[in-house]
Amino acid sequence: MALQAERQAEGLNGELGEEEDEQFGPHLVQELEKAGISAGDVKKLQEAGFYTVESIVYAPRKKICDIKGISEAKADKLIQEAFKLVPIGFTTATDMHLKRSQLVQISTGSKELDKLLNGGFETGSITELFGEFRTGKSQLCHTLAVTCQLPIANGGAEGKCLYIDTEGTFRPERLLAVAERFGLQGRDVLDNVTYARAYNSDHQMTLLTQAAALMADS
Repeated sequence: MALQAERQAEGLNGELGEEEDEQFGPHLVQELEKAGISAGDVKKLQEAGFYTVESIVYAPRKKICDIKGISEAKADKLIQEAFKLVPIGFTTATDMHLKRSQLVQISTGSKELDKLLNGGFETGSITELFGEFRTGKSQLCHTLAVTCQLPIANGGAEGKCLYIDTEGTFRPERLLAVAERFGLQGRDVLDNVTYARAYNSDHQMTLLTQAAALMADS
């Protein structure tokens, strides 16, 4: 009897684990179709650069209403259903602590700089680098493009890199040098970096929309 109960508990835990895995990460905007949003309206959202439910939740209502073919009534419906999938109200400090504990720190490649950053660059955040010419900003970006691919236990995120270059300073050779330092295969590292050169601010915004589509697909 005890063995049977234990097996049932293990099965339940397995199912909960699968549910957690499915819920991990952003919600694709296609999930709104289950809530009665038409495929046509979902396509309009994607064409306007909204590829996740989170992007709808975080956007001002006016921006949703400005989408061609989306009326105010449709916008209200979209926002209402999006809020059901992505709650952004009050939560407990316990839940916030749990979320914070799941964040990954990406190593800068420098032990001393990692110490200053409490382990490295924090995922789920925006980090701004600033400094004078030739102070190592681009080199640090090249290093992070590689270290983000490392195992989590080695200071990485087991991920890939999307690099938008606004100054024409991206050099694949730098990635190969960093990859050699960390014992990674150069070809694999390069394949895991998606690159684009932005030539003006409008082009950069277009690339960011394309980046959202790429990340949603992956």
